[in-house]
Amino acid sequence: MRVSATVLLAAAAATLTSATRSSKRGLVFVPSEKHPTDNQIWVGGNSDLTWYYNYQVSPSPAYSNRTQSEFEFVPMLWSPTTTFLSQVKTMIAGGRNITHILTYNEPDGTTSTGGSNVEPAVAAANWISQVEPLRKLGVKTGAPAVTGSPSGHTWLKMFFDACHSLGTNCTADFIPVHWYGNFEGLASHVGEVAGTYQNKSIWITEYALNNQSLSDTQSFYNTSAEYFDRISYISRYSYFGSFRSDVSNVGPNATMLTEKGQLTDIGSWYLGGAATNNIPSSFGVKVVPGIGAMIVAFVAGLLGRYILA
Repeated sequence: MRVSATVLLAAAAATLTSATRSSKRGLVFVPSEKHPTDNQIWVGGNSDLTWYYNYQVSPSPAYSNRTQSEFEFVPMLWSPTTTFLSQVKTMIAGGRNITHILTYNEPDGTTSTGGSNVEPAVAAANWISQVEPLRKLGVKTGAPAVTGSPSGHTWLKMFFDACHSLGTNCTADFIPVHWYGNFEGLASHVGEVAGTYQNKSIWITEYALNNQSLSDTQSFYNTSAEYFDRISYISRYSYFGSFRSDVSNVGPNATMLTEKGQLTDIGSWYLGGAATNNIPSSFGVKVVPGIGAMIVAFVAGLLGRYILA
Protein backbone atom coordinates (compact mmCIF):
# COMPACT_ATOMS: atom_id res chain seq x y z
CA MET A 1 0.00 0.00 0.00
CA ARG A 2 1.29 3.45 -0.91
CA VAL A 3 0.85 6.18 1.70
CA SER A 4 0.86 9.87 0.74
CA ALA A 5 3.68 12.13 1.90
CA THR A 6 1.19 14.38 3.68
CA VAL A 7 -0.14 11.53 5.81
CA LEU A 8 3.38 10.38 6.66
CA LEU A 9 4.36 13.88 7.76
CA ALA A 10 1.29 14.18 9.95
CA ALA A 11 1.92 10.78 11.52
CA ALA A 12 5.55 11.64 12.21
CA ALA A 13 4.58 14.88 13.92
CA ALA A 14 2.01 13.08 16.02
CA THR A 15 4.58 10.60 17.32
CA LEU A 16 6.92 13.40 18.29
CA THR A 17 4.39 15.31 20.35
CA SER A 18 2.32 14.15 23.29
CA ALA A 19 -0.47 16.19 24.79
CA THR A 20 1.02 18.97 26.90
CA ARG A 21 -0.82 21.61 28.88
CA SER A 22 0.24 25.08 29.92
CA SER A 23 -1.38 27.82 31.98
CA LYS A 24 0.57 30.36 29.90
CA ARG A 25 -1.52 29.78 26.79
CA GLY A 26 -4.13 32.27 25.66
CA LEU A 27 -6.32 33.01 22.67
CA VAL A 28 -5.90 35.64 19.97
CA PHE A 29 -9.63 35.68 19.32
CA VAL A 30 -10.67 35.96 15.68
CA PRO A 31 -14.47 35.55 15.66
CA SER A 32 -16.27 33.82 12.81
CA GLU A 33 -19.68 35.20 11.97
CA LYS A 34 -20.19 32.53 9.30
CA HIS A 35 -19.38 29.68 11.71
CA PRO A 36 -20.27 30.96 15.22
CA THR A 37 -19.92 27.51 16.77
CA ASP A 38 -16.19 27.74 16.02
CA ASN A 39 -15.94 30.43 18.68
CA GLN A 40 -16.79 27.93 21.42
CA ILE A 41 -14.11 25.42 20.41
CA TRP A 42 -11.50 27.42 22.32
CA VAL A 43 -13.33 27.16 25.65
CA GLY A 44 -15.02 23.80 25.24
CA GLY A 45 -14.06 20.33 26.31
CA ASN A 46 -10.77 20.16 28.16
CA SER A 47 -9.23 23.35 26.73
CA ASP A 48 -6.26 24.63 28.70
CA LEU A 49 -6.58 28.25 27.51
CA THR A 50 -6.79 30.62 30.46
CA TRP A 51 -7.03 34.08 28.88
CA TYR A 52 -7.82 35.91 25.66
CA TYR A 53 -7.72 39.24 23.90
CA ASN A 54 -9.64 40.49 20.88
CA TYR A 55 -7.88 43.77 19.92
CA GLN A 56 -10.69 45.70 21.61
CA VAL A 57 -11.47 47.23 24.99
CA SER A 58 -14.64 45.20 25.63
CA PRO A 59 -15.07 41.44 26.09
CA SER A 60 -16.38 39.43 23.14
CA PRO A 61 -20.10 38.53 23.17
CA ALA A 62 -19.15 34.89 22.53
CA TYR A 63 -17.64 34.75 26.02
CA SER A 64 -19.97 37.12 27.86
CA ASN A 65 -21.00 34.31 30.21
CA ARG A 66 -17.39 33.65 31.25
CA THR A 67 -16.02 35.25 34.39
CA GLN A 68 -12.47 36.54 34.61
CA SER A 69 -11.49 33.54 36.73
CA GLU A 70 -12.92 31.19 34.08
CA PHE A 71 -11.48 32.90 31.01
CA GLU A 72 -9.58 36.11 31.64
CA PHE A 73 -10.22 38.95 29.22
CA VAL A 74 -7.33 41.35 28.56
CA PRO A 75 -8.47 44.69 27.07
CA MET A 76 -6.40 46.40 24.41
CA LEU A 77 -5.90 50.08 23.68
CA TRP A 78 -5.61 49.59 19.91
CA SER A 79 -4.77 53.20 19.05
CA PRO A 80 -5.04 56.58 20.78
CA THR A 81 -8.46 57.32 22.24
CA THR A 82 -9.92 59.43 25.03
CA THR A 83 -12.32 56.75 26.31
CA PHE A 84 -10.11 53.74 27.12
CA LEU A 85 -9.50 54.73 30.74
CA SER A 86 -13.16 55.32 31.53
CA GLN A 87 -14.22 52.09 29.80
CA VAL A 88 -11.77 49.96 31.76
CA LYS A 89 -12.68 51.69 35.04
CA THR A 90 -16.35 51.05 34.31
CA MET A 91 -15.66 47.34 33.81
CA ILE A 92 -13.72 47.20 37.07
CA ALA A 93 -16.47 49.04 38.93
CA GLY A 94 -18.99 46.60 37.48
CA GLY A 95 -17.16 43.67 39.02
CA ARG A 96 -14.92 42.49 36.17
CA ASN A 97 -11.47 41.93 37.64
CA ILE A 98 -9.25 43.50 34.97
CA THR A 99 -5.65 42.78 35.98
CA HIS A 100 -3.74 43.34 32.70
CA ILE A 101 -4.07 45.46 29.58
CA LEU A 102 -2.40 45.53 26.16
CA THR A 103 -1.60 48.67 24.20
CA TYR A 104 -1.13 49.91 20.61
CA ASN A 105 -1.19 47.01 18.18
CA GLU A 106 1.83 47.17 15.83
CA PRO A 107 2.06 50.97 15.96
CA ASP A 108 5.13 50.88 13.69
CA GLY A 109 3.10 49.10 11.01
CA THR A 110 0.76 50.57 8.43
CA THR A 111 -2.97 50.00 8.38
CA SER A 112 -2.53 48.00 5.16
CA THR A 113 -0.52 45.40 7.10
CA GLY A 114 -2.73 45.45 10.18
CA GLY A 115 -0.83 48.01 12.24
CA SER A 116 -2.34 50.91 14.16
CA ASN A 117 0.20 53.30 12.56
CA VAL A 118 0.79 55.66 15.51
CA GLU A 119 3.63 58.12 15.99
CA PRO A 120 5.65 57.40 19.16
CA ALA A 121 5.11 60.90 20.60
CA VAL A 122 1.34 60.68 20.06
CA ALA A 123 1.23 57.24 21.70
CA ALA A 124 3.28 58.49 24.66
CA ALA A 125 0.94 61.41 25.36
CA ASN A 126 -2.09 59.14 25.10
CA TRP A 127 -0.49 56.54 27.38
CA ILE A 128 0.02 59.17 30.08
CA SER A 129 -3.65 60.11 29.83
CA GLN A 130 -5.29 56.70 29.39
CA VAL A 131 -2.91 54.03 30.70
CA GLU A 132 -0.81 55.48 33.49
CA PRO A 133 -3.84 56.08 35.78
CA LEU A 134 -4.73 52.38 35.56
CA ARG A 135 -1.37 51.44 37.07
CA LYS A 136 -2.45 53.30 40.20
CA LEU A 137 -5.39 50.88 40.37
CA GLY A 138 -3.01 47.91 40.27
CA VAL A 139 -3.54 47.02 36.62
CA LYS A 140 -0.46 45.56 34.92
CA THR A 141 0.37 47.26 31.63
CA GLY A 142 1.87 45.88 28.45
CA ALA A 143 4.21 48.02 26.38
CA PRO A 144 3.10 48.82 22.82
CA ALA A 145 2.99 45.59 20.81
CA VAL A 146 5.38 46.48 17.99
CA THR A 147 6.17 44.28 15.00
CA GLY A 148 9.10 41.87 15.01
CA SER A 149 10.95 43.95 12.42
CA PRO A 150 13.84 46.33 13.19
CA SER A 151 11.37 49.20 12.95
CA GLY A 152 9.65 47.79 16.03
CA HIS A 153 12.77 48.17 18.18
CA THR A 154 13.28 51.71 16.89
CA TRP A 155 9.65 52.70 17.47
CA LEU A 156 9.60 51.36 21.04
CA LYS A 157 12.79 53.23 21.96
CA MET A 158 11.33 56.43 20.51
CA PHE A 159 8.14 55.84 22.51
CA PHE A 160 9.95 55.57 25.85
CA ASP A 161 12.15 58.55 24.95
CA ALA A 162 8.99 60.57 24.23
CA CYS A 163 7.58 59.53 27.60
CA HIS A 164 10.73 60.79 29.35
CA SER A 165 10.50 64.08 27.50
CA LEU A 166 6.96 64.44 28.83
CA GLY A 167 8.14 63.87 32.39
CA THR A 168 7.15 60.25 33.00
CA ASN A 169 8.58 56.76 32.50
CA CYS A 170 5.45 55.23 30.91
CA THR A 171 6.22 52.17 33.02
CA ALA A 172 5.35 48.88 31.32
CA ASP A 173 5.08 45.74 33.42
CA PHE A 174 5.62 43.39 30.49
CA ILE A 175 6.79 43.53 26.87
CA PRO A 176 4.58 41.97 24.18
CA VAL A 177 6.29 40.31 21.21
CA HIS A 178 4.99 39.59 17.70
CA TRP A 179 6.81 37.19 15.41
CA TYR A 180 6.16 35.54 12.04
CA GLY A 181 9.03 33.39 10.87
CA ASN A 182 11.20 30.45 11.90
CA PHE A 183 12.10 29.41 15.43
CA GLU A 184 15.71 30.54 15.21
CA GLY A 185 14.57 34.05 14.37
CA LEU A 186 11.95 33.95 17.12
CA ALA A 187 14.41 32.88 19.80
CA SER A 188 16.92 35.51 18.68
CA HIS A 189 14.26 38.22 18.72
CA VAL A 190 13.01 37.23 22.18
CA GLY A 191 16.59 37.24 23.44
CA GLU A 192 17.15 40.73 22.05
CA VAL A 193 13.97 42.02 23.69
CA ALA A 194 14.90 40.39 27.01
CA GLY A 195 18.38 41.93 26.85
CA THR A 196 17.03 45.39 26.05
CA TYR A 197 14.26 45.39 28.66
CA GLN A 198 15.85 43.51 31.51
CA ASN A 199 13.81 42.36 34.49
CA LYS A 200 10.61 42.60 32.45
CA SER A 201 8.41 39.65 31.70
CA ILE A 202 7.53 38.93 28.07
CA TRP A 203 4.22 38.01 26.47
CA ILE A 204 4.26 36.50 22.98
CA THR A 205 0.93 37.92 21.81
CA GLU A 206 1.11 36.96 18.11
CA TYR A 207 3.29 34.29 16.54
CA ALA A 208 3.24 31.68 13.79
CA LEU A 209 5.38 30.20 11.05
CA ASN A 210 3.47 31.47 8.04
CA ASN A 211 3.13 29.94 4.58
CA GLN A 212 5.37 26.93 5.12
CA SER A 213 5.03 23.15 4.78
CA LEU A 214 2.94 21.16 7.25
CA SER A 215 5.95 19.36 8.72
CA ASP A 216 7.95 22.58 9.17
CA THR A 217 4.95 24.39 10.67
CA GLN A 218 4.23 21.62 13.16
CA SER A 219 7.90 21.39 14.09
CA PHE A 220 7.94 25.15 14.68
CA TYR A 221 4.86 24.91 16.90
CA ASN A 222 6.28 22.07 18.99
CA THR A 223 9.69 23.69 19.43
CA SER A 224 8.32 27.15 20.25
CA ALA A 225 5.73 25.84 22.74
CA GLU A 226 8.39 23.89 24.61
CA TYR A 227 10.61 26.98 24.60
CA PHE A 228 7.89 29.32 25.88
CA ASP A 229 6.92 26.90 28.65
CA ARG A 230 10.53 26.45 29.71
CA ILE A 231 11.65 30.11 29.80
CA SER A 232 10.61 31.64 33.11
CA TYR A 233 10.45 35.26 31.94
CA ILE A 234 7.93 34.38 29.23
CA SER A 235 4.72 34.72 31.22
CA ARG A 236 2.11 34.15 28.52
CA TYR A 237 1.80 33.32 24.86
CA SER A 238 -0.97 33.29 22.26
CA TYR A 239 -0.68 31.54 18.91
CA PHE A 240 -2.12 33.29 15.86
CA GLY A 241 -4.27 30.73 14.07
CA SER A 242 -7.74 30.49 15.64
CA PHE A 243 -9.58 30.27 12.32
CA ARG A 244 -10.26 27.89 9.44
CA SER A 245 -7.54 27.02 6.96
CA ASP A 246 -9.50 28.21 3.92
CA VAL A 247 -9.63 31.80 5.19
CA SER A 248 -6.10 32.04 6.57
CA ASN A 249 -3.72 34.83 5.65
CA VAL A 250 -0.79 33.00 7.28
CA GLY A 251 -1.15 29.87 5.16
CA PRO A 252 -3.40 26.84 5.74
CA ASN A 253 -0.80 24.84 7.66
CA ALA A 254 -0.49 27.42 10.43
CA THR A 255 -4.16 27.31 11.37
CA MET A 256 -5.80 25.56 14.31
CA LEU A 257 -8.91 24.56 12.33
CA THR A 258 -9.33 22.77 9.03
CA GLU A 259 -11.56 24.19 6.31
CA LYS A 260 -14.33 22.03 7.84
CA GLY A 261 -13.88 23.46 11.33
CA GLN A 262 -12.07 20.45 12.79
CA LEU A 263 -9.13 20.90 15.13
CA THR A 264 -5.81 20.41 13.36
CA ASP A 265 -2.94 18.77 15.19
CA ILE A 266 -1.63 22.22 16.13
CA GLY A 267 -5.08 23.30 17.29
CA SER A 268 -5.54 20.24 19.47
CA TRP A 269 -2.00 20.39 20.85
CA TYR A 270 -2.49 24.06 21.71
CA LEU A 271 -5.63 23.22 23.69
CA GLY A 272 -3.74 20.52 25.57
CA GLY A 273 -5.04 17.57 23.56
CA ALA A 274 -3.60 14.82 21.39
CA ALA A 275 -2.98 14.85 17.65
CA THR A 276 -6.11 14.65 15.50
CA ASN A 277 -4.51 13.85 12.13
CA ASN A 278 -6.89 16.37 10.58
CA ILE A 279 -4.95 17.89 7.67
CA PRO A 280 -5.65 21.59 6.95
CA SER A 281 -6.38 22.54 3.37
CA SER A 282 -6.56 25.79 1.47
CA PHE A 283 -9.29 24.39 -0.78
CA GLY A 284 -11.77 27.16 -1.44
CA VAL A 285 -9.48 29.79 0.05
CA LYS A 286 -10.70 33.33 -0.44
CA VAL A 287 -8.50 36.06 -1.81
CA VAL A 288 -9.08 38.90 0.63
CA PRO A 289 -7.88 42.36 -0.38
CA GLY A 290 -7.51 45.22 2.03
CA ILE A 291 -6.66 43.19 5.14
CA GLY A 292 -5.62 46.30 7.07
CA ALA A 293 -8.96 47.95 6.41
CA MET A 294 -10.69 44.82 7.67
CA ILE A 295 -8.76 44.98 10.92
CA VAL A 296 -9.80 48.56 11.50
CA ALA A 297 -13.38 47.51 10.80
CA PHE A 298 -13.13 44.72 13.36
CA VAL A 299 -11.85 47.10 15.99
CA ALA A 300 -14.96 49.13 15.29
CA GLY A 301 -16.93 45.95 16.00
CA LEU A 302 -17.87 45.11 12.42
CA LEU A 303 -15.63 42.28 11.25
CA GLY A 304 -13.17 39.68 12.52
CA ARG A 305 -9.49 40.54 12.30
CA TYR A 306 -7.77 39.16 9.18
CA ILE A 307 -10.78 37.02 8.37
CA LEU A 308 -13.64 37.49 5.95
CA ALA A 309 -16.24 35.54 7.93
